Amino acid sequence: MISDPITHRNRTLAALHVARRLLFSSLPSLSPRLLDRYGFVPPPSLRPHNRNPSSGHQAEANNDNKKKKTKVPYRPPSSLDRAGQEPAHSDLPFDFRFSYTESSPNVKPIGLREPKYSPFGPGRLDRIWTGFSAPAVDPTVRSVDGDGPETVDLEKAKQMRTKILGKPLSPAERAFLVEKYQKNRTKRQVNLGRRDGLTHNMLNDIHNNWKNAEAVRIKCLGVPTVDMENVCTQLEEKTGGSIIHRHGGQILLYRGRRYNAKKRPRIPLMLWKPHEPIYPRLIKTVIEGLTIGETKEMRKRGLAVPALTKLAKNGYYASLVPMVRDAFLTDELVRIDCKGLEKSDYKKIGAKLRDLVPCVLVTFEKEQIVAWRGNKYNRSTHPSSEERSFTQVTESGICAENCSLDSCSSSVDQISDLNTNDEDTASSAS
Repeated sequence: MISDPITHRNRTLAALHVARRLLFSSLPSLSPRLLDRYGFVPPPSLRPHNRNPSSGHQAEANNDNKKKKTKVPYRPPSSLDRAGQEPAHSDLPFDFRFSYTESSPNVKPIGLREPKYSPFGPGRLDRIWTGFSAPAVDPTVRSVDGDGPETVDLEKAKQMRTKILGKPLSPAERAFLVEKYQKNRTKRQVNLGRRDGLTHNMLNDIHNNWKNAEAVRIKCLGVPTVDMENVCTQLEEKTGGSIIHRHGGQILLYRGRRYNAKKRPRIPLMLWKPHEPIYPRLIKTVIEGLTIGETKEMRKRGLAVPALTKLAKNGYYASLVPMVRDAFLTDELVRIDCKGLEKSDYKKIGAKLRDLVPCVLVTFEKEQIVAWRGNKYNRSTHPSSEERSFTQVTESGICAENCSLDSCSSSVDQISDLNTNDEDTASSAS
């Protein structure tokens, strides 16, 4: 009786073993170990004898169709396709140029280095690009009288600027703003480029700073600092603000009492830097008034003259013009050492010296600026910096004396008027 259940169990195990062998023969791809552990039975779609060949071909065809789809080509922002957008319009009353401090509208170029492609992008601005500027008034449009092109109403722009600035700041308000926007108080600052100076896109940066601050600090270094008066003038004219503090190359530009960031002028941005046009040569083959031999001899002597100063790269050059003027009082030739500076940088410095001193440029060889004071130099018309400061002090003293005399005379007149009024009242009372 004990052997009967054992034999029954063995028969059962043998039957299970045979069934497993039959299952493995129909599914050769399945592992017996997987069936032992998990009892996994594959769905009918995964069995080899149930696969449909037509469905496989359809899947491959669908994959091929997916691969054939191409990406949409990239369109840059300055694409010719503006999608019906109108060109931008700006009410600013001045001509748009890449740099306002390093280019002058009075100096006309003699040629262009590239076609007249607008740096604002094709069709993005309603102003014509002439190759170096975008005039506020189309030069091809004539006025109603037919005399010439239309002009911009500058008087209206001045009135608007005066209205935005409002009442002038008091000394206490000015001192408060100067202290508030010092370097140790805030990091908000706009750097005026050492080569390009005040650029067009920098105007937008200044207005963006004025959204959250009453004034913005501007740091000036490099070539533009040779003529700081021009930098200050261009900043006030192009932005509409007012300079309330200046120390060396640090300028504090105030936005005005009635400035509204929501009504700020629209300033279209330049998408790239245009190539500079071609200007006349700074150094002539033969200096005017001299012969070829005298010109060569002067260039040799100029390079042998002791250097007046050595310019540091990306430095502050505001004192360069008075130094050259003072040197011309005793010396005929002046040499400035520019080693380490870019060739374009010391050429721009030489052009500024030629116009501000004024002087005649002799050569730029060996990274040097050699200037000649000219044959028609007159010392009386070019006083030294000490003489100019002395005349300013004396003029201020004379003005102060005149003001004091005027105040004394006015006070005497007031006292005499009071005495006459007292006499009249006494006589009427009697």
